[in-house]
Amino acid sequence: MMESIIISVFVIGYLAITLEHNLKIDKLIPALAMMAVCWALVALNVDQFPTWFDSAKHALVDNFSSLVAEDKVHILEETLLHHLGKTAEILVFLLGAMTIVEIIDYFDGFSTIKSFIKTKSKRRILWIFSFLAFILSAIIDNLTATIVLISILQKIIHKREDRIWFAGLIIVAANAGGAWSPIGDVTTTMLWIGKKVTAGKLIEYLLIPSLLCMIVPSLIASFLPAFKGNIDTDETTDEEKPKSKYSAIMLYLGLGAIVFVPIFKTVTHLPPYVGMMLSLAVVATFAEIYSRTKFSLTDFNSAESDSNAHHSPVHHSLSKIEMPSILFFLGILMAVAALESLGILFNFATTLKETVPMMGTELHGEGVSDLVVLLLGIGSAVIDNVPLVAASLGMFSQPIDDELWHFIAFSAGTGGSMLIIGSAAGVVAMGMEKIDFFWYLKKISWLAMIGFLVGSFAFMIMRSLF
Repeated sequence: MMESIIISVFVIGYLAITLEHNLKIDKLIPALAMMAVCWALVALNVDQFPTWFDSAKHALVDNFSSLVAEDKVHILEETLLHHLGKTAEILVFLLGAMTIVEIIDYFDGFSTIKSFIKTKSKRRILWIFSFLAFILSAIIDNLTATIVLISILQKIIHKREDRIWFAGLIIVAANAGGAWSPIGDVTTTMLWIGKKVTAGKLIEYLLIPSLLCMIVPSLIASFLPAFKGNIDTDETTDEEKPKSKYSAIMLYLGLGAIVFVPIFKTVTHLPPYVGMMLSLAVVATFAEIYSRTKFSLTDFNSAESDSNAHHSPVHHSLSKIEMPSILFFLGILMAVAALESLGILFNFATTLKETVPMMGTELHGEGVSDLVVLLLGIGSAVIDNVPLVAASLGMFSQPIDDELWHFIAFSAGTGGSMLIIGSAAGVVAMGMEKIDFFWYLKKISWLAMIGFLVGSFAFMIMRSLF
């Protein structure tokens, strides 16, 4: 049966992604291969499929099996174009956000944050970084916030054995912070762009559960031996960059531009990537103006004129974008779209809703169990939250701002903290600090699980109050 073969390709691709460190193959390779092979099998065998899922109408196509081959091919092409458009919205949005952050970094903008940290107490530094991760991830996304904070951490704490503990708690806090903001995590961005949640309701439903998900693990960790005492003082200072006089201005301008995006969407009702492109244009304009003030007119007549041509902060920032991550998301989202198009996810959701015990049934319009959503969170730790949320978009058909979508946003966003490979923040921290999978499993996973469960129960209690 062709559906079984396509599911097998998807599962094999997924195993290759989760075993990326064992196989020594970048996860974007199996993601792109999985996407291409799945769609190729769909296209070559389109006559054999009995059902087809219309994502635009969120329903199965009537009498698909009785249509002629030309009509089926036409529907296939339309569906592929639809999914590419929806995926491109997310990827262009991420490209804009990443470029703005890289422009801030070009002007050494994040050094402004480092200058706020004066204490040597490990416990205080833990709380400072936890709250910074929580707030920053909501503004600039959890992946970027993790990169920024671990970069700052490396300048403050020089012993790696101490630093990886802080990095572990930064992952938990960043994922918690990303869950309540429409621009804080790829999954919440997907739900927001997919018109499943609105920015206002997302904050209203998830701010308190997400805050508890960050505070409880940090509170427990602050009593652990790893966070007792002071950090070793090292008076070595970083060389001051000549461009740093604009660092604070570019930091506030860049963060303000990203925060402007949800406002732009609310006012114009245009997709978020349009607002992000406008924000990028504004930030890039100021970046070009400020970068030119560093060079005198004589520089352009000197032998260094060629090197100055590469000093454009926009070109520099674009060259530092995490393109492997963008291509990985493309592969994952389009592979999930192939399963969705055949109606596999739709049928799986129906089976799931019928077989899983109905805990909290009366609170969801179509009887989706809270247990299903909690399992989604645990599943996002084992594999990755992006495909699970992409799958849920095809599995459930609740209206915009239904509490189910908010619970999915929280569960998938924070559940990934339970394993280091379960979230983008965890994967990037693993790469930056060479954190061992099993070290994280022993030392941090239980803290992340406590935070996840506390936040989930807080959501369930708050949901009954609205």
